[in-house]
Amino acid sequence: MRGKIIILACAIACVALGAAAAFETRAGRLQAIKTVGIISAIGEEISLTRAGLTGLDNVAQTASISAWGLDELIVQQATKLLSGRFHVQPVSYRRAAFAAIRDSAVAPVNLLRSDPFKELVRSDVTPQGLDAYIVITRARSKLGNGRNVEGVGLAEYRTLLADYGLIHALYEVRLIEGKSFDVIEKRAAAPLDNTGTVRIAGPSGPIEATFDGAGSSERLRAAIADLIARSLPLTLGDMHLIEGQ
Repeated sequence: MRGKIIILACAIACVALGAAAAFETRAGRLQAIKTVGIISAIGEEISLTRAGLTGLDNVAQTASISAWGLDELIVQQATKLLSGRFHVQPVSYRRAAFAAIRDSAVAPVNLLRSDPFKELVRSDVTPQGLDAYIVITRARSKLGNGRNVEGVGLAEYRTLLADYGLIHALYEVRLIEGKSFDVIEKRAAAPLDNTGTVRIAGPSGPIEATFDGAGSSERLRAAIADLIARSLPLTLGDMHLIEGQ
């Protein structure tokens, strides 16, 4: 028994030492970063997803919201947040190419695969040679009975007793080194509030306004923009990319 305890203690110590070494390596790589470029590709379409007791009408619908300029807004907000620590340089990229990758590499099933965004940063972003690139793309979560929700959208969940509605802006952030194109860190934006009846793993909130009639598109855009504005500082702070975090 004593031998098993010693072996377990050694294993725990090795894990702790490995984690500490990884943290020190990551911290050193962060300290070396001076120039960054920001890539955003989450905001070209909005989805409407129904889950729960929906009968046969449960196929997700999508609509274009390219006119909202959400990706431009995200780049502006991220630039403002990061400028205190880094020199943020404008970059050009094919947004559609980044948006076309729908399978989240943050999911556990993908951890052993090469991150699909590495090659895109290498081949599709100009200028090359910055110290790092910050890539912001759609993330995915489960809703209720297992339906997937992704990116920007509205979700309805029906039960026998009530209907629930959510708006969501699910995204993940990768920090990619600009010479080796290694992924230094990747993190999905966390929920802002987990007190609701229906919860998803990312920035979301209850539908508190009617998105019908005149001005509905602008009200919905404002609600989605608010989710992003409140969650982005928290996500970048969790990644220690904001000065003082």
